[in-house]
Formats: sequence, C-alpha cells, structure tokens
Amino acid sequence: MATDYRIRKATVRDAKEIHSLINQFAKKEQLLPRSLNEIYENIRDHFVCEDGERVVGVCALHILWDDLAELRSLAVKMDAQKRGIGRALARRALSEAKRLGVKRVFVLTYNPEFFKTLGFKEIDKGELPQKIWGDCLRCHRFPECDEVALIRDLSLR
Repeated sequence: MATDYRIRKATVRDAKEIHSLINQFAKKEQLLPRSLNEIYENIRDHFVCEDGERVVGVCALHILWDDLAELRSLAVKMDAQKRGIGRALARRALSEAKRLGVKRVFVLTYNPEFFKTLGFKEIDKGELPQKIWGDCLRCHRFPECDEVALIRDLSLR
C-alpha cells in the first residue's frame, strides 16, 4: 500500500525530478521522453508521490478537449514499485478529471492489464481524435506503434 507516501500536485521545484524519472522509463522505451521545458510548461498537469523529500512517482492528466483528457507519464521508481503508488497516482488523476468535468480519459500504454484494473476498456487507436497524434509523431515507433489504447468513461461511475 502507498500509505507511507503522500500524493500532491507537482510544483516547479519538482520539475527536474519529474524529468529524470520520466526519461529513465523513456530510455527503456516504456514512456515517451519529455523535455525539461515541456515539464515546466505543463507542470500543472502533474501529480507526484513523495516519500519524505524524495519524489518516487509521477502521473500527468493532460486535458485535450472539453470532454477528453489523457492520463500519461505514469512512472514509479523501481525501488518503490509494487506498493500501490502507480494505482494511487492514476486514481488521483482520474479524480481530478472528474472534478474538472472531463467525461472520458484515455491512455496509450504497453501495460494495458494495469489500466483495465482501473476500469479502462481497450479501444482502437483510430477512435481517438487526430489531436492526440502530436505526441505520436515524435516517437521513433511512429507509425508502427504497438501501444494499446484504452479509455475510461467517467460519467458511468
């Protein structure tokens, strides 16, 4: 359980740790890399999980339209995994989406089973609006992407 940890909105002082954590997973081709500038520009999208003064996890909720957001950049340090931190971060982001009035949240992932346990359903990537492909264009796997698209309808719960 993540009971020893605290999840909060990120601040600018977290940007370098967020950048480092996301890009550790990007080097393993599990997440898209993010520039430090991009982290600063979107700092309000991010939640962090901290253990004392140390950031051990991150997750972002990126609003795309009045009824659609993306849950992205979910990463937990290797030594903090298997403690419910990723699940707690994702739930916090979903709660924020609901509070903001977003009806649907999607994710592109190599770990669909994790997101299915959070109520996401698999969909064809072609069902997602063209607007989301901006990030995909920067990926070295584009257009031969093997990520799985999932979506969760927040109006159902």
